[in-house]
Amino acid sequence: MMSSEDSQQSHALTKPTFTEAQASALVESVFGFKVSKIRPLPSYDNQNFHVHVSRTTDTTDDPAEYVLKISNTESSQTPDLIEMQNHVILFLRAAGFPTGSVCRTKGGNTISLMSIDNGSEIKSYLVRLLTYLPGRPIAQVAVSHQQLYEIGRLAAQLDKTLEEFRHPKLNLLHRENFIWNLKNIPLLEKYMGALSQNRNREIVEQVIQLFKEKVMTKLSHFRECINHGDLNDHNILVDSSEPASGDAVYRVSGILDFDDMSYGYYVFEVAITIMYMMIESTNPIQVGGHVLAGFESVIPLTAVERSALFLLVCSRFSQSLVMAEYSCQLYPENREYLMVTAKTGWKHLQQMFDMGQKAVEEIWFETAKSYESGISM
Repeated sequence: MMSSEDSQQSHALTKPTFTEAQASALVESVFGFKVSKIRPLPSYDNQNFHVHVSRTTDTTDDPAEYVLKISNTESSQTPDLIEMQNHVILFLRAAGFPTGSVCRTKGGNTISLMSIDNGSEIKSYLVRLLTYLPGRPIAQVAVSHQQLYEIGRLAAQLDKTLEEFRHPKLNLLHRENFIWNLKNIPLLEKYMGALSQNRNREIVEQVIQLFKEKVMTKLSHFRECINHGDLNDHNILVDSSEPASGDAVYRVSGILDFDDMSYGYYVFEVAITIMYMMIESTNPIQVGGHVLAGFESVIPLTAVERSALFLLVCSRFSQSLVMAEYSCQLYPENREYLMVTAKTGWKHLQQMFDMGQKAVEEIWFETAKSYESGISM
């Protein structure tokens, strides 16, 4: 058995550490592009670079900006899963969603496995190149009620469209012990050591207990689908068109990061989206109703699904906050990025708990109802 310290260390070594020069060389050798500018992008446990390439005269139609994604050594062991993510991105793009386009390698593939000898061992990393999408993360924008509604609607349309997706290895999306699938909340118990003994930890322990009692027992009543699973405020890009009159109008210009895709349930997607839209909000408790209304304009939830929503939002907060604390111990240098959610997340989770399910649901469901009568609150 590995001690937890050993497993932490081996886990800590899974994140790629390519320099800008190495990443440039990789783009040139694998994809055949000449790099003119490259800079790192923040990421959780993979490595991403924003790459500008020099255009040659005969490829002027090609985009000049890409994102190089280098998967960690753990994810790199499942190339079929990553290749399927690429196919999903292309499928959604063809269906009219603002996803990136996948650039093929010189050999015509959507992914390439790079083996690097670092002296003591050989490590393999999967690399791929996606077109760079315009816009800025919704985290940087003051989001209106209308936009929350649109984002809820987008989440539902995404799941609904993925019902049509076909692939011979689709069963790979049943990712049994995947820590980011919402049905795996009980797996958080292994990571609780990352939290100090305080109110935050008590709340998470209660969430896990309630999840086992009230959600695990209902899973068979939820409608299953493929979830994007991470529609957070950094994975949705918007750009603004400035109308002649007044305020800028934002529209979604990009949907990023399909790495957390797995089989889940419709109600999971809406819960995850609500939780992330609460993060930057000045009035977080109100958010859920607007997102829910947008989602239900495409996929109305059943009574059983609705009754689990409060706990599922609390559960996603718990997942995100516990795993951020744990990852900070592994990658202290990445603390600033990892703790983005934590800045307000603990406060929001406490507030939800203090108000209680009944009071929060009343606000959400009343707000959602107001859309039906045509007067959004």
